[in-house]
Amino acid sequence: MPLKLSLKPGEKFVLNGAVVQNGDRRGVLILQNKASVLREKDIMQADEANSPARRIYFPVMMMYLDELNAPRFYDEFAHRLNDFMSVIGSATVLADCVAVSKHVMSREYYKALMLCRRLIEYEDERLGNVATGLPKGGGAG
Repeated sequence: MPLKLSLKPGEKFVLNGAVVQNGDRRGVLILQNKASVLREKDIMQADEANSPARRIYFPVMMMYLDELNAPRFYDEFAHRLNDFMSVIGSATVLADCVAVSKHVMSREYYKALMLCRRLIEYEDERLGNVATGLPKGGGAG
């Protein structure tokens, strides 16, 4: 099934590891086959991985964007997820953590990223943080 991306003028996204930027007008891009696509708003820089949930998101994002080198990021992901789960009391959040792990093990990294967003939202609510990382909502994948 094709993936349709509606792009704002100047919007950037990553397509199979390459940073691509839309021109000066709204545009539509239709991908006919499987590709790793991540919108600019879903991309986290290494220095933004500054909380436990964000430290889970970052290696999953790297596995998604660079699947050939995913094993390089897996140990960091597993360590961070284990640490996070050890301090969580919410059954719902723990279930999300288990689902993230299952998606990563199945190499369904985009699905894992979308669940990681929920972990970040939970963490922000618990810590009283103003949204400092990823906005709510989904992107393309």
